[in-house]
Amino acid sequence: MPWHISEDLKRFKALTMGAPVIMGRNTFESILGYLRKPLPGRENIVISRSGYTPPEGMDVHVFPTPEEAIDYALTRTTEEVFIIGGAQIYTQTLDKADIIHLTKVHKAVEGDAFFPDLNMNDWEETTREDHLDHDPPYSFLTLKRK
Repeated sequence: MPWHISEDLKRFKALTMGAPVIMGRNTFESILGYLRKPLPGRENIVISRSGYTPPEGMDVHVFPTPEEAIDYALTRTTEEVFIIGGAQIYTQTLDKADIIHLTKVHKAVEGDAFFPDLNMNDWEETTREDHLDHDPPYSFLTLKRK
């Protein structure tokens, strides 16, 4: 990501702790590059069409499709399952989401991967917390499907 917002990382951790998190292989490898381990305190589930094998000794579950990953995650919890990226995984699973915990960064940046456009006729903003004095400015939003 082209920014560092520590409050966003803290919010992400608080929201996802103890829950299954589903991500694409690139996102998982990015986490490994940063933490050198899967996200602690969460069941890490990776979607990979190519049959990805995680490094030895890591408790990570790999599925070839979003549907299989979600089905598995739902057997592991009665609470929320989190889809944490990347862009392709968001696009493939957005129609299954009931809630979106979104950090909207109010800054235009160059990039090759973005969160999909939302049809706001399908979503209701239930909470909003603006942090416009931060550099870059951002807002925490919670959206619920109508």
